[in-house]
Amino acid sequence: MKTSINGLNLIKQFEGCKLTSYLCPAQKWTIGYGNTFINGKPVTEGMKITQAQADNLLIKSLAEYETQIDYYRFSGIQQNQFDALVSLIYNIGAGALKRSNLPNMIRVNPYSININTEWERFVYAKGMKLPGLVRRRKAELELYFKK
Repeated sequence: MKTSINGLNLIKQFEGCKLTSYLCPAQKWTIGYGNTFINGKPVTEGMKITQAQADNLLIKSLAEYETQIDYYRFSGIQQNQFDALVSLIYNIGAGALKRSNLPNMIRVNPYSININTEWERFVYAKGMKLPGLVRRRKAELELYFKK
């Protein structure tokens, strides 16, 4: 499965695009649509990219995250669920998803309301609950459960 325009727009909406590196709320140097690495190297202070480079980084990153979602072999998930999962893993990283109960919950029942509780755990950065992450998780869950 590939990320649809709905998933792409969700990620763009919440990541925003900055062409000069900045410190994100988790205190990591970031550029473009939330990228912390470019060509395998960490983003550093003062880096600049073009809009075309930012768009290419996003598409390249999406391919990596799509592969990571495919790794779980979720049977029967729909496009909106896939898109929401890509947005989540794009934001929290593959390790955080792997350490959570979310993959198992989706495997058991991809429509379980209990998925909300596990999904909503990912609203913290450096131990602080961030309103932007609360909004993002809500939007992801709305997309995930959209019929």
